[in-house]
Amino acid sequence: MKFSQPIPIKQIAAKIKAQIIGDENAKALGINEIHQVKEGDITFSDVRKYFDKALKSKATFIILNEMVENIPEGKIVLIHPNPFDAYDSIVREHRPFDPLSMEIAESSSVHHSVILEPNVVIGNHVRIGIGCYIQANAVIHDYTVIGKNVQIGAGSIIGTDAFYYKRNTEGYRKWRSGGRVVIEDNVDIGAACTINKGVSGDTTIGAGTKLDAQIHIGHDVTIGKNCLFAAQVGIGGNTIIEDEVILYGQVGVAQNITIGRKAVVLAKSGVSKDLEGEKTYFGYPAQDVKDAYKDLAALRQLRKK
Repeated sequence: MKFSQPIPIKQIAAKIKAQIIGDENAKALGINEIHQVKEGDITFSDVRKYFDKALKSKATFIILNEMVENIPEGKIVLIHPNPFDAYDSIVREHRPFDPLSMEIAESSSVHHSVILEPNVVIGNHVRIGIGCYIQANAVIHDYTVIGKNVQIGAGSIIGTDAFYYKRNTEGYRKWRSGGRVVIEDNVDIGAACTINKGVSGDTTIGAGTKLDAQIHIGHDVTIGKNCLFAAQVGIGGNTIIEDEVILYGQVGVAQNITIGRKAVVLAKSGVSKDLEGEKTYFGYPAQDVKDAYKDLAALRQLRKK
């Protein structure tokens, strides 16, 4: 998530009541989780074993709950007793809750060529490009960016909150979803699909990709160009699916993995680890289709005995 303009870190530290270790005159450009950060971003860690990962990330500003030694050059540390609360408060300030009071928010930008069927709802700060067609009862939530010639099926919901919670002694606390959904040109999204926005980064659907009906895409997922997903595919958060991947019906994909370019995953398979590109997979856990079929043949032989 990028700020609308650079913000002095002294200003942020004062609001969250944090101690600055490093250059007090630096300015923050945005805020993101550790796997999404870029130079100029703020991130956080509240577990000592992950401090080193945070300090060695691309983030410039790191919120920690303990003092550390040997801070890498160019990094600025903010000491706060509860880094999660500090991080979440910054996101909430720059992505405040802003419920819709009309079907199409005044702050949205919809090209005059876009076809909107009845009961389409468009949230705050949405951008929709030339030649799009959005069918009845679709909902496009805040900050979504849609390119050219995109079709969104009836009842689909784009930009739902990330399913992302922090566990504490009282149960689960929801993170503020401050990210976006970015849909590139010539994408088709079928009916009744749901696509989560990023926690503080982007969920991205690459140009030319086609989604069937009833597909769910989790937060911060990156889907490449010209992919093809059949009905009832589900993809966990922060997963990367490279270009020209085909997922057949009811494939389930776990979070935090990568599926390589031109991989094909056959129907009802479960992907629980990284898959190489240009291969076909089947089963649970998904494996090379030849090995999977051999295993099934061996099981049939055992039954005969």
